[in-house]
Amino acid sequence: MSTAQFLGVLVDSNILIDIATNDPEWSEWSANALAEAAESHVLIINPIIYSEVSIGYSTIEGLNIALPSQIYRRDQLPWEAGFLAGRCFSAYRKRGGTRRSPLPDFYIGAHAAIGRLALLTRDASLYRTYFPKIHLIAPE
Repeated sequence: MSTAQFLGVLVDSNILIDIATNDPEWSEWSANALAEAAESHVLIINPIIYSEVSIGYSTIEGLNIALPSQIYRRDQLPWEAGFLAGRCFSAYRKRGGTRRSPLPDFYIGAHAAIGRLALLTRDASLYRTYFPKIHLIAPE
């Protein structure tokens, strides 16, 4: 999918956590990639991303300050993404995938695929394998 074909950028929780925690390895890359995406695209989060980031905050007010709705559009998860996430997770398990709880990652990838969104992430291997048509913004 070329950049002209996607309708916004879904920001994976690892990017937001890198920045919030000032991760020594990834915060600079994540902050630069987020800033670049924000220059020309709508930034989007969903309830799964919101919940994963929430772990680092003691109050919902603090989380909402970190993820202001003026910057991050809050999209609901499409029902079709639930179906696609389940199908991809099933394929993952049939291929020998051993992680018991990667379903949120599949839901994020499915949301990007169904919503025609690019995905800003630093963990691109799963998305490349199971969602090859989404546009990934990820480290090389």
